[in-house]
Amino acid sequence: MQDQSLNKNITLVLGGTGKTGRRVAERLKVKGHAVRIGSRSAHPPFDWDNERNWEASLKDVTAVYITYVPDLAMPGATDAIQAFVNQAKRQGIKRLVLLSGRREPEAQACERIVQEAELEWTVIRAAWFSQNFSEGAFVDMVLDGTIALPGGDTPEPYIDADDIADVAVAALTEAGHSGQIYEVTGPRLMTMADVAADLSRATGREINHINIPHEAFISEIANSGAPKDVVWILDYLFSTILDGRNAHLTEGVERALGRPPKDFADYAQEVAASGTWRSAA
Repeated sequence: MQDQSLNKNITLVLGGTGKTGRRVAERLKVKGHAVRIGSRSAHPPFDWDNERNWEASLKDVTAVYITYVPDLAMPGATDAIQAFVNQAKRQGIKRLVLLSGRREPEAQACERIVQEAELEWTVIRAAWFSQNFSEGAFVDMVLDGTIALPGGDTPEPYIDADDIADVAVAALTEAGHSGQIYEVTGPRLMTMADVAADLSRATGREINHINIPHEAFISEIANSGAPKDVVWILDYLFSTILDGRNAHLTEGVERALGRPPKDFADYAQEVAASGTWRSAA
């Protein structure tokens, strides 16, 4: 393993154990870049709620992939991003790549903070990940054979986390991406019924979608004992973001990488082959 203590060109990957951060870190390492994971369990640890540990995480760092958990729409996110950008400037960071949200006013406020920092910056705007059904909150629904979620008639161009990671790595390591906003989507619009149909074909078993009322869904999540921030973000995503505002395709992936984005059906086939959706029963 590369000795990062002697390296003055480290890339800090915030959320480096999450859906996109883990992929970004893996790709950077394969390319031979020194990587520091930004998470509470890392050494040094990184915690968005503890500014005192940011200086150690940013030591000898030249570029940062910024993901804010649970979401840039959360109250207090703009203050945290502003404080982090200020610290990054003080420590000589050269390049920032921000994972933002599509058509989220709060996220766009955070984008402006990064854009006004007088550093090299790239913004990646994304919404619903394909991996929500294999690494996120909905994997158990796939295993149970019923995707019980609201908003079933609203089409969404699900984006693969691998595509987001590829765009982020390009922005972190290549020239030509500074000052760019890449709004990334998958290649087609899909309703929840379309998602269930693709998952059924990939797994070889019937997976149905039941469109349940938003209020009932959030009440069930809250009663399940889920953390308050999880309840809040799911409420926000289904009541605000899944309202049709993002029901259109973009060319962000192709513009950044020169290739089309991965289709949800291909994602589903790959995950099914890995055994992730194979019931233990």
